[in-house]
Amino acid sequence: MDILIKLIVCFLAGMGAGLGTGFAGMSAAAVISPMLITFLDMPAYEAVGIALASDVLASAVSAYTYGKNKNLDIKNGLVMMAAVLLVTMLGSYVASLVPNRTMGSFSMVMTLLLGIKFIAKPVMTTRESMASVSPKKRFVQSVICGSMIGFICGFVGAGGGMMMLLILTSVLGYELKTAVGTSVFIMAFTAFTGAVSHFAIGGMPDILLLVLCVVFTLIWARIAARFANKASAETLNRVTGIVLVILGGAMVLVNYLLK
Repeated sequence: MDILIKLIVCFLAGMGAGLGTGFAGMSAAAVISPMLITFLDMPAYEAVGIALASDVLASAVSAYTYGKNKNLDIKNGLVMMAAVLLVTMLGSYVASLVPNRTMGSFSMVMTLLLGIKFIAKPVMTTRESMASVSPKKRFVQSVICGSMIGFICGFVGAGGGMMMLLILTSVLGYELKTAVGTSVFIMAFTAFTGAVSHFAIGGMPDILLLVLCVVFTLIWARIAARFANKASAETLNRVTGIVLVILGGAMVLVNYLLK
């Protein structure tokens, strides 16, 4: 019975995380961590480590799918990733100096609001309008925005995928598919760094839960990414919005009503 419960929780967590990753470039940690902590009484640090490990392959396979469909900006993605990784350390240091209790709520609220935004105000930017921005301006924008995202992630401890999607679509003017593709490309590297750090510091987690979460997240992320790259911009906006609203609402339910 215990194994069956673990299987069900990991399946639901992996499905939510995979759909969020494949459709919206969302971090698996935002879904898997609260599920494992709430339903399996897992220590938070161990749960985050499993979630980050699940994020690595799911983001990588999603990035590959988006890249194969020419919906990935690797050049500026690398610039933004470097800024995110560097400034995340600064944000983490600053966070250690001040009281901070907003870690969980930030990611949940961000997911919910971003979902509503995509439904109410779809991103209809085209590749042509993206190409009209000069490479120099895009480079500067990537550094500045990557630094902002990195500091917020380091300070708050969550919301990286959602922040990236919001910045890429609203500030940098990316069309939605390219924004998601670039976001999961960056998340694959940041999640790998985070997972290695967690396992090095806290040791290996429950292997069964780790394998189940990684596999289920990978499968659903692959399905979502393939669908997203074939869908029209209007359909993708609507589906992405619905997925984010459901996930955001579910996380609020799990964290505040079921405890």
